[in-house]
Amino acid sequence: MRIARIFHIPLLACLTLIQGLSLTYASEIKAPGQDLGFAPHKALYAVKLQSSKSGSQIVNIEGHMYYDWAYECGAWSSKHRFNVLYEYADSPAMRISSDFSNFETYDGASLNFNALRRQNGKQYEEIRGHATTPDDGEGQATYNQPVGLVQTLPENTLFPMAHTIAVLNAAKQGKTFFNSTVFDGSDEEGPVEINAFIGKTIKRAAIMDATDDNKALDKSLLSGPARQVQLAFFPQNNAQEQADYEMNLTLHDNSVISDMVIDYNDFSVSQTLIAIEPIDPAETMKACQ
Repeated sequence: MRIARIFHIPLLACLTLIQGLSLTYASEIKAPGQDLGFAPHKALYAVKLQSSKSGSQIVNIEGHMYYDWAYECGAWSSKHRFNVLYEYADSPAMRISSDFSNFETYDGASLNFNALRRQNGKQYEEIRGHATTPDDGEGQATYNQPVGLVQTLPENTLFPMAHTIAVLNAAKQGKTFFNSTVFDGSDEEGPVEINAFIGKTIKRAAIMDATDDNKALDKSLLSGPARQVQLAFFPQNNAQEQADYEMNLTLHDNSVISDMVIDYNDFSVSQTLIAIEPIDPAETMKACQ
């Protein structure tokens, strides 16, 4: 079973690739996401078991996920770090830690991906590779680790940030449903089909009231428009009627996710935002000088 992650959720079909820039000041460089109103940020989420069905072996889940997303020269950069304890009814507890990062070009045509996972401190999985999606026809993901693994990406496959852009764009157009194939390189299983159900806009007051007491939350990142979005994930390599898992999240137009619940077959997990601060684009884009 895939381990659910926070995804960038979608916007424009076509973005301008920034390349060959030679400017005196990094602050003069403007990435496509800045035109879209996206907010580079660092965020910390509390991970907790929300519910479990009768017969589930899961007794408790708790931990944290750190996430940051920023503009870099020619691409969006994102990093996730999970540290989660799983407690079971009939077996010893297990701590899973994982580091996942990707580097996605602004035009959505190229993705570098890396993932490293440990169980009780011992590494058990490493994923590294590069993927491309041409303007027409199938794309390809070539893994450096595991060596020799190659995945075919169906035509019109999106990478994570391109998917985020597409979903938010659909929402702004008043659409309530968006279907796509997405590849993020987080495992060996290849692309997934994602059905996005887009809900109504959430009132700003409700979000601000829920976060009012937490001084670690930069309220400027949470004050803009947001809506409920449900994502259902279906594996491409194993046709099935029921989703592998579903995500219900509060998605802001600036790309911030302030709350998420992940539903599996026999349990659900919440990921609640407990700290967030902006990242200065001028700092992360200094390499573009």
